[in-house]
Amino acid sequence: MTDADPIYAEPRLAAVSDPLDPDRSDLDVYERIVVDELGATSALDVGCGTGELAIRLARRGVRATGVDPAAASVDVARGKPGAEAVTWIVGTAPDAPAMQVDVATMTANVAQVFVDDDAWLATLRAIRARLRDGGALVLEARRPHARAWEGWTKDATHQVVDVPGVGEVEDWVDVTSVDGELVTFESPTVFRADGARYESTTTLRFRPLSAIARALEEAGFAVREVRDAPDRPGREWVVLADAV
Repeated sequence: MTDADPIYAEPRLAAVSDPLDPDRSDLDVYERIVVDELGATSALDVGCGTGELAIRLARRGVRATGVDPAAASVDVARGKPGAEAVTWIVGTAPDAPAMQVDVATMTANVAQVFVDDDAWLATLRAIRARLRDGGALVLEARRPHARAWEGWTKDATHQVVDVPGVGEVEDWVDVTSVDGELVTFESPTVFRADGARYESTTTLRFRPLSAIARALEEAGFAVREVRDAPDRPGREWVVLADAV
């Protein structure tokens, strides 16, 4: 992965990331794919964030490893119930130890933070090296034609959440630039109790499906299936690729 985004690397922000985004029903489909469909007994969650998916998988009996470059987010993950069953690594996919897992996952925006082709390919190759032959990579990516960024405005995304023990926390997303496949947005977070404001600027790359498939093939995968994301129909792909 790339370096950690400030919004995930700052401890104060990492501590409120779950309360600001509490609905993780988007992970239901990945839990079902990994455990019920693929029957995995081991998994590597790349860009694990605060560890929700890795802990879910561990609760289902999967030997789960979570890797993320944001130490603050991993610290939050380590403090959650069930976290002791997961192996946590602060770093990028190439930093993960040698392993031969059944499945690797890249959920949310993880696959899109790699704006550089070399970094993207290096990550996919590192994942392939840690999958057993015949294992699977499951990733999601937003469909460019759905133009999700058009809804990333302050008016549409602004919220104020009363976080227990912290007070009211305000945040929003606002796109600042669209340049071909690259979409850049700001996501400030304001702690109303003391007025502290944290800035974060993120760029995501909206690759076409053909480009995703080419990179996967170059890294040693064969695309098995492309599905519609059930929680965002028509807006996201769920790609299953076999390690060959």
